[in-house]
Amino acid sequence: MGVGKGFSPFVGHDIISESPVDVQKQIAYWTNGSEEDLDAARDLLRQKHYRHSMFFAHLAIEKILKAHVVKKTKRMPPKIHNLARLAEIAELKLDEARTRILLEFDVYQLAGRYPDSAQAKIDVKTATREFSTAEGMVEWLRNQL
Repeated sequence: MGVGKGFSPFVGHDIISESPVDVQKQIAYWTNGSEEDLDAARDLLRQKHYRHSMFFAHLAIEKILKAHVVKKTKRMPPKIHNLARLAEIAELKLDEARTRILLEFDVYQLAGRYPDSAQAKIDVKTATREFSTAEGMVEWLRNQL
């Protein structure tokens, strides 16, 4: 199943660059960035910085999705953070569980960017579980490249 047909809350912001790029170089850039951010999320989790850990876990998923966007479009990915929208642009075929992960994980990019907003407190159990989910999603997406 694809990601939410017609789902585009960022119309106007998800413009893809018109200039072609070195696809393999960009895929490597986004993939390497994803791995670095996943490592940072792991380190932050160990240091008990749960909100920041989840922000970097979201960023790791975002960057591997941007590698997919480059692969599909042969262009630079849009400057957006919405995981489901990036998967939609990349035309990834996701099952219901993976689609739900992307939709639900977006809360962590908001928590990382806007810490004053109303949000649930992230405890060690939640952070550990969510990190594991992000790690699995990044691995699955990397294997799809």
